[in-house]
Amino acid sequence: MRLIVIVLCASAALQAHAGPPYPIVSDRVAGRYSISIWTDPDATDDGTKGGQFWVVLQQADGGDVVPGTSTRVTVTALDRTGPVQTAAGEPVRGDAGNQFAAVLMDHEGPYRVSVAVSGPLGDAALESQADATYDLRPPPYMLAWYLLPFILAGLLWGRLLMLRRRRT
Repeated sequence: MRLIVIVLCASAALQAHAGPPYPIVSDRVAGRYSISIWTDPDATDDGTKGGQFWVVLQQADGGDVVPGTSTRVTVTALDRTGPVQTAAGEPVRGDAGNQFAAVLMDHEGPYRVSVAVSGPLGDAALESQADATYDLRPPPYMLAWYLLPFILAGLLWGRLLMLRRRRT
């Protein structure tokens, strides 16, 4: 029984993220803002900005965020030294309350995520943590590669059926 508990606890730290964005901060009040951070922290080896962050803002009293509010997302690797990556948030479809930023996460592991907000309601900042993993989804061309044997078997089967029909 103890072995099962140990294995389950150890495997929780090893699970990779390969799905939709998930929240790392939910409705935390900082300054005059209520801030939520959603992330899809994919590590990449080719230099593309796979670490995606959505910063959702509201006024702390529940009102909408005033246009002109900007965000800045900064990620720092916690398990090794390396460059600090920073990106300015861009409003999603013109909505200042929902901003998107992408940064380079060049290896798997834990990262400190810092978000700075500035705007007419003042400045705010908060920190959290995200574990970057490689995106485990296969590229689209691999679907054709995996389906090829089944398509060939189907074509061969169809040809055999047509030959059998001609003989009778």
